[in-house]
Amino acid sequence: MARIAVIGAGMGAMAAAARLAVAGHRVTVYERTATYGGAVGRFARDGFAFDTGPGLLQLPAVYRDLFVKTGREPLEKCVDLVQVDPAGRHLFDDGTGVLLPNASRAGVVAALDAALGGGAGARWGAFLDRARETWDRTRRPLLEEPLPADPAPLGHDPYPAPRTGLLRRGASTLAEVGSRELRDPRLAALLASYALSSGFDPLTAPASAAVLPYMEQTFGNWYVRGGMRALADAVYERCRARKVEFVFSAEVTEVREKDGRACGLELADGRRIDAEHVVAGAPLPSVHRPHPEGGAGTGRFVVCLALRGERPADAVHRTVVHRAESDLPMVTVLRPADPALVPGPGHEALTLTATVPAGGTESGAENWSGDARAGAFADRMVTAAEAAVPGLRGRLLWREVRTPADTLRETGSLRVPGPALAGAGGRLLPSPNRSPLPGLHLAGGWSHPGGGLAHAGMSGALAAGLIVEGEGFRGSQ
Repeated sequence: MARIAVIGAGMGAMAAAARLAVAGHRVTVYERTATYGGAVGRFARDGFAFDTGPGLLQLPAVYRDLFVKTGREPLEKCVDLVQVDPAGRHLFDDGTGVLLPNASRAGVVAALDAALGGGAGARWGAFLDRARETWDRTRRPLLEEPLPADPAPLGHDPYPAPRTGLLRRGASTLAEVGSRELRDPRLAALLASYALSSGFDPLTAPASAAVLPYMEQTFGNWYVRGGMRALADAVYERCRARKVEFVFSAEVTEVREKDGRACGLELADGRRIDAEHVVAGAPLPSVHRPHPEGGAGTGRFVVCLALRGERPADAVHRTVVHRAESDLPMVTVLRPADPALVPGPGHEALTLTATVPAGGTESGAENWSGDARAGAFADRMVTAAEAAVPGLRGRLLWREVRTPADTLRETGSLRVPGPALAGAGGRLLPSPNRSPLPGLHLAGGWSHPGGGLAHAGMSGALAAGLIVEGEGFRGSQ
């Protein structure tokens, strides 16, 4: 039995901790804040509750596997996991809109044909065929296995773009896929929304980002009743049941080394922690790769809205409002039918989310800390959301605005990491789970396979597998 110290109590770190504890190790998690969950946060006031991080889950099989491997109670015994159907509604600038069914490619194609006409569904279906090829080529190396010692082949874009135009050149970015292959600004906006919601700029994201809509439209969107924070609660309780210890308000300042190997931690209060292995579930500048965009990156801007009046029975859980404005290309409106999020009948809790530039450095939090700028941006988001929720302003009781500065305070970073993508010369590959320092492994959104609830859970499985099985570990089979 080895002593293992885990830095951070985010979802990837806790997934690794639970798996390591089941393998017989003594695991202690050191978290610099007073709670767990990382980016899976919650804001509560006056009986209202809001998710401030991810609002939906894809690939729930990741957490089903975690719960099966760490105890006899399956995931569905610990949380109320429900499919979101329709998966979402998209409202476009020209006034058209489309409802996309959950996890049904044929349904999506039919819905696009009916709403947009002109062969829109057929073009989207042909695109999904190419996206499936990309998924098949990258699923194992980008999701299920540790990064290879030589990741250079993953720097080549596997998306099979058809060659078009006079130069017979294929699309190299997701934006080019939209313009060349989909040939409808509304379909291009739909495609771009998947990149934006994952923190990527469609103008620079590789064509391989086609896997993002493929994942949603193949495996579906899921919601946890009580809010996505309930999933973090369940993972934390599973860790506790497996005898993982948690030390909160314990900031790690250094990974200690001895004889060229990690041997423990040093905390901000001067305590020195001994450990045979260290798992870093929070970004460490000394070992994590710098942000692929040179430090700028994107963050999450969230507006929590407490409303009077019942949620209409036919309301859609998620609506994406597409905008032509360059700095506000879309606003995502989440309005779950969940009585646990409101003080009682006659109320509704809405969450608005937009992807925004986070700032060039961590001091870039100042870009969002001013009440005037943040308030003006929130006003524009509310205006956009009125397309999805008519009469919104007249129902408003109060609102809470959260910017990347809040993300920095709660997670230690302004930015929200995106999932690993092939192509782009490898610059969108996160840090490997094996660090250059023996005895130190990486888990969470800043390490392979990247950000997002499902990806973080997979990173925890990979980090734990490398520790338990050693260098011969090759991931799930």
